[in-house]
Amino acid sequence: MSILNANDLGVSYGAFDLFRGITVSIANDSKIGLIGPNGVGKTTLLLILAGINPPTVGQVSIARGRRLGYLRQEAVDAFADRANTVYSEMQTVFADLQEQQKLLHEMEARMADSGLPDEELESLLEEYGRRQQDFEQAGGYEYDTRIQQTLEGLGLGKKHWHMPLNHLSGGQKTRALLARLLLEKPDLLMLDEPTNHLDMEAVEWLPHTLDS
Repeated sequence: MSILNANDLGVSYGAFDLFRGITVSIANDSKIGLIGPNGVGKTTLLLILAGINPPTVGQVSIARGRRLGYLRQEAVDAFADRANTVYSEMQTVFADLQEQQKLLHEMEARMADSGLPDEELESLLEEYGRRQQDFEQAGGYEYDTRIQQTLEGLGLGKKHWHMPLNHLSGGQKTRALLARLLLEKPDLLMLDEPTNHLDMEAVEWLPHTLDS
């Protein structure tokens, strides 16, 4: 089953055709590399496939319920409207899990109340057990570890975690944006020259992470 289909895409600037007649079908679990010299339209095509820019002709369709993630070559303007630190920005990916965790803590506090009737306590314990199982299966006890491993892998160690996003360099913002995309785990991840701002250790780490 295809995640994304594009039919007869073309981009023109006046009388100049950058490209024409591109048809693409991206299947689930596909790994595709786009190779070509500078100026032939690779980034332009990715922006169209990601739904950011429209083509001059042709159309792109994405399977219902599927999520796309796109990393630009330069992310200097990323997080322009965000006041978070690096670590707190990564935590926003897991907002649903944090809400579940908060609810579990509230239930724990209620269960610690020695004045609860036995029937109410039993019902609360059953609900707590179900919610805790759902939380665990969704990775609730692992997401902080995932955040730390991803940031470390991309060269954003502990000294960066509490830095405001707007204090990062352009290259660091690109790495932070890539970290967030990896944590989000979209169904289709598009990376436009992701290794431009990575050191050798991060370049070696990234393919293993994408394969996992």
